[in-house]
Amino acid sequence: MKTTIEKLAGDTEGVGYELTVFRFKGSSKNAPTAYIQAALHAGELPGVVAIHALMPMLRAAEAEGRIIGDITVVPAANPVGRAQYHFGDLEGRFHLGTRTNFNRDFPLLERPDRSALPPLTSASTVDVRLKRLLVELSMGHDIVLDLHCDDEGVPYLYVPAQLWPAMQDCAAAMGVDAVILWDGPSGAAFEEAAIHPWLQIPPAKAGFDRRVVTTVELRGLADVYSGYAKSDAEGIYRLLATRGVVADAKVAKPKKFGGIAAPIDHVELIAMPRAGAILFHVEPGQQVRKGAKLATIVHTPGEPDGSLDLHAPQAGYVLTRVSKRSGRAGDDIIKLIGQTPSAKPKAGALED
Repeated sequence: MKTTIEKLAGDTEGVGYELTVFRFKGSSKNAPTAYIQAALHAGELPGVVAIHALMPMLRAAEAEGRIIGDITVVPAANPVGRAQYHFGDLEGRFHLGTRTNFNRDFPLLERPDRSALPPLTSASTVDVRLKRLLVELSMGHDIVLDLHCDDEGVPYLYVPAQLWPAMQDCAAAMGVDAVILWDGPSGAAFEEAAIHPWLQIPPAKAGFDRRVVTTVELRGLADVYSGYAKSDAEGIYRLLATRGVVADAKVAKPKKFGGIAAPIDHVELIAMPRAGAILFHVEPGQQVRKGAKLATIVHTPGEPDGSLDLHAPQAGYVLTRVSKRSGRAGDDIIKLIGQTPSAKPKAGALED
C-alpha cells in the first residue's frame, strides 16, 4: 500500500489543507479497479468509520496477494469543510467562501481522460481545486463509491439509470434497502461527474456492465457506531470481491437484490406548509398507504387549531426523514418513494 498526502493551499495566506490517499496495487492490469471516498460532506461520518473498518481487510488481502485490481481510498475527502466551524457547529455541506454545496459543480468532462480536466487559474478557489483533484483521483476506475449519509434513513443508493439493472449485484452485496435511479442533470454532483464522461462515448466502448458509480447513503448522521461500521465495511468488501477487484473464496456470492428500486421521479418530498415543531408518526423503512398520517406540525402551540397533519400523497416507502424537530415553511422533512411518479417531481438533485 502506498500512502500519499495531497496538499491544497487555502484562499488566504498561511492556510492549507491536506488530503490522505491510500493506494493498493492490483496484480492484474485487466481486473476492475475501485475508488472509494467518504465525507465529501464533511460532517457525514458513517462512511469515514466504514473505511476505517475496511482498511484492515484490504491490508490483509494485500499481504496475502489477493488484491487483483487497483484500489484508491480517500477516507476524508473534504478537509476544507472539516475545518469550517461556525459558532461551534460544523458546516461541512457548503463552502462558506463561495456558498456552494461541496457536492455540486464538479467538472463534467467530455471524455474519460485526464487531458479533459479544466485548467486551474490563480482565481480558482480552494473548493474548485478540491473538486478537480477528486475527479482526477477517481478517473479511470471502474468502480466509484461516494460514501454519504442522510439525516435519518435506511441505507440506500443513488444509481445512474444507465447502470441498472447491471448494478443489482452491488446493491445486494452492500445490503442496502433501496435504490434511487436518476437520469439527466443533478447539479454536477460527484456521481454525475464520475459517469458523465462515459455517457459521451459509444455504449460499446463505455463498458457499462463493468462500471459501478453510486452515491452510497449510509443511514443517518447519528448512525456512527462500530457495528454499522463493520457491516458497512463488509458490504463494500463484498462488492469488491463480487466484481473481482479482490479475490476471496470465503465471500459468498450475493443473492438477488430484494429491496426497492425506483426512478427518482417517484420520490415524494413532503414539505412543511407552516413553520413549527415536528411530530413524526412514521419512521424510515415503513410502508404506508395513501392518506396515512406522516407527521404533525405544531405551528401555534396552545391554540385549539394550533397544529396540522401531513398525509401521504400516495402509497409508498418512507426512505428518510429530517433529524431536526423544527422547521420553516417549505422545508422538506420526509422522502417517500411512491409506487407511481410524483405529481410534483423535483428536477435535478433532490436537495440543495
